[in-house]
Amino acid sequence: MLTSVDRLLFIRNVPIFKELRDDFLVRLASVMDEVLFEANYTIITEGHEGRSMYIVVSGRVSVHIQGQQVAQLTQDDCFGEMSVFDAEPRSASVTTITPCECLVLTQQQLYDAIDETPGIAVNIIRLLSRRIRELNQDINAQKQSAKVLPVHAALGLSPLKKHNRTTDPLLGQPVEPVAAEESAQGESEWDATFPYGNVTY
Repeated sequence: MLTSVDRLLFIRNVPIFKELRDDFLVRLASVMDEVLFEANYTIITEGHEGRSMYIVVSGRVSVHIQGQQVAQLTQDDCFGEMSVFDAEPRSASVTTITPCECLVLTQQQLYDAIDETPGIAVNIIRLLSRRIRELNQDINAQKQSAKVLPVHAALGLSPLKKHNRTTDPLLGQPVEPVAAEESAQGESEWDATFPYGNVTY
């Protein structure tokens, strides 16, 4: 089990808390619960309401949406944080892969700490705004990358292979004909992965 000092040192390294003031982190460290989960235990369930966030102290968890794994999280990673702020249903399920130790912060504990720490609300708003902006930038970058595939598929061309080359009329570069199954596979992979770019669980 972590001491209060150990908790403070630990949460300082968690990305979502790194830029918050020490007086606020001291308050959080003092109220967080430390919980042990066995392997193959579902901590949060997609679609269920939740008012707690979790920070992985040790172990590994799997994040999955509609049965499909979209991420694995380890030490210093956190999940469930957005539900602490908006109380919306969970957007993903999280299940332990190995035995895990987590720090748990409830919505009420967070709100109490904000009330008792003057000015910290502005700091948190800035942090969340930057996170949303970074997520939007990531999504836009993925969209731009994905535009290449449909264009080349429509022309029966692909810039990805090296044999049976022809010339791409858009890029003026040698490319090869794309097989129908390759095009369909590429589109299905994009459909499967893109919607999860904005997931915060």
